[in-house]
Amino acid sequence: MRRLVVWAATAAFALAVYLLLTLWSGSWGLWSLSELVVGAVLASIVGVACGGVLWERGGWRMLMPHRWLLLVLYIIPLFWAMARANVDVAWRVITGNIRPGIVRFDPGLKTELARTILANSITLTPGTLTVDVSDHSGAFYVHWINVTDDNPTPEDVCGAFPAWARRIAE
Repeated sequence: MRRLVVWAATAAFALAVYLLLTLWSGSWGLWSLSELVVGAVLASIVGVACGGVLWERGGWRMLMPHRWLLLVLYIIPLFWAMARANVDVAWRVITGNIRPGIVRFDPGLKTELARTILANSITLTPGTLTVDVSDHSGAFYVHWINVTDDNPTPEDVCGAFPAWARRIAE
């Protein structure tokens, strides 16, 4: 029963966002029947796929506006880190200064959404790839192009990404 409520609440939220984004797309300023049907179908898919993550631990955590603002602001340091990593990887390829390996570190994130944000941020940044995330301990296994330490800290591997993921999703 709880899972159904979670899916329905997520679908309702997704439908509201969809309707808000397509507000004046119809001929009379309202939505056409086809838009409403497509919106309902997409919202149902989002509800099934994302309901468990968005409502994790019974919170309304991701419905708070300041978290959405933080998520939008996070794009700036993410893009900056991606640009720096692109230059670093290009330099390492040209010079041959590559020491690849898989490292393990624990960023201390408690929610699945925070772990997902961090894992995607690491994978988007050139030179790193999230290989696995332990369900039990929350430890990350990351393939890194420049292993400088066998037991690195999260900041060594991915900079400020864990702090941002914690601010956004915990």
